Amino acid sequence: MAKTETLSIPLGFEAPHFVLPDAVSGQNKSLSELMGSKATVVVFMCNHCPYVTHIIAPMLQIARDFASLGVKFIAINSNDVVNYPQDSPENMKKWAEELNFPFPFLYDETQDVARLYQAACTPDFSVFDAQKKCVYRGQFDDSRPKGTIPATGKDLRYVLENILIERELPSYQIPSMGCNIKWKKA
Repeated sequence: MAKTETLSIPLGFEAPHFVLPDAVSGQNKSLSELMGSKATVVVFMCNHCPYVTHIIAPMLQIARDFASLGVKFIAINSNDVVNYPQDSPENMKKWAEELNFPFPFLYDETQDVARLYQAACTPDFSVFDAQKKCVYRGQFDDSRPKGTIPATGKDLRYVLENILIERELPSYQIPSMGCNIKWKKA
């Protein structure tokens, strides 16, 4: 596990299109069918990362809290499952069903979608507005595994609340931090 931060890239880029299989339903899902009417949170995550497991309960709660307000979450796993079999689609499905994910958990086998989004770590959050423009690439909150700060999702919640009331977001954003995406060997 190499501690890695979200890549700092200019905000305002358009959400890249994708079609990926949902580990739970087995059906292919596209970005356009999954977008929220007000905002969309795209999070790159996986089953085994301690940074993800540390925040998963409050993240699920935030997804539930904002679902009826036009905010959708999309989770994508891009890890190399040959070397990290705990992140396999079968294990993704098991975990998503066990925790009753209120959003799709998509599998990016080729890792092309992670590259398009310039994802670097798990969790890696990008929030897009209704026009598919990225308005946030940052942390869930200040908590970290084995730290003393509880996971609440205050940073992500703040962003979503401000999008809903159409308040401008701060240009300075603290990058997310987590395990590096497990890239396949070329």
